[in-house]
Amino acid sequence: MKKSIHPTYGPVVFRDNSAGFSFLTRSTLAGENHSGPGRPKNTIEWSDGNTYPVIDVDISSASHPFWTGAARVVDTAGRVEKFNRRYGTGAAASGGAR
Repeated sequence: MKKSIHPTYGPVVFRDNSAGFSFLTRSTLAGENHSGPGRPKNTIEWSDGNTYPVIDVDISSASHPFWTGAARVVDTAGRVEKFNRRYGTGAAASGGAR
């Protein structure tokens, strides 16, 4: 790898306040990057006693409907029947053979 062209990569905590969920991972947001959003100003003390930069997110796996099981199941059969009622089906709806 070339020296001094890669962003700093380090530990960061991502926090989802709506679900009360946080996780520690590594990210390029940990360093002072002149070409990106920069290091987060807020910090948090993690359970290991160290202080890490924290990034607040709106949605995580703890609050996303797909991962929590709250996602709606779409009734595709009912949608097809509604389409057929509205626009008709086959040759009868189009006025016969062309």
